[in-house]
Amino acid sequence: MPKQPKRIQAWTGDRDATHALTEAVKLVKANAKAKFDESIEIAVNLGVDPRHADQQVRGVVSLPSGTGRDVRVAVIAKDAKAAEATAAGAEVVGAEDLVERIQGGFMDFDRVIATPDMMALVGRLGKILGPRGLMPNPRVGTVTPNVGQAVKDAKGGAIEFRVEKEGIVHAGIGKASFTDDALLANARALVDALNKAKPSGAKGTYVKRISLSSTMGPGFKVDTASITA
Repeated sequence: MPKQPKRIQAWTGDRDATHALTEAVKLVKANAKAKFDESIEIAVNLGVDPRHADQQVRGVVSLPSGTGRDVRVAVIAKDAKAAEATAAGAEVVGAEDLVERIQGGFMDFDRVIATPDMMALVGRLGKILGPRGLMPNPRVGTVTPNVGQAVKDAKGGAIEFRVEKEGIVHAGIGKASFTDDALLANARALVDALNKAKPSGAKGTYVKRISLSSTMGPGFKVDTASITA
């Protein structure tokens, strides 16, 4: 059997046990030993089958402690709305010209926001932005006439979530440098948003399993009841 890397040998904590959220946060932070500020991620296994239209889970949540990362925002808008987006701090703003840049391979952004009148243009980008989870959508507030507020929300800690085909939602809830309380608040905010987004077709136990991990560290199971404790 090959010898495990020293990084893995140094991991501490019981990865088979189920921990209260507060303890899981401490364990994940204790094992985030990389030379960079590791991201802290949550995985929530939901009792849904995303293949069915009435069991889709998608939405947006504002993390109270922020995300700890700089979000680069592109806005597809024109005239006054373009100026509003620029004033709010969007890195890239444009209309037809920006659509053409994206079609040409430009992808230097993390979020795309568009005004409703631009959706005919944005539709051309479906095959590019869709697979990356970047396609503007009114359900998550990225198609809106209020582009200034949308830009501020994106930069202030608003994240999108969407259930994957296995019924799992993955999301970043901060950095290892965050305080325990900040990570706890973000984790609870996300799970609360997932509960509010529970689809009509979901049957039985909705939030089945939760785990926390860091970019380079191990994952720890979380007692689902402790999220609301």
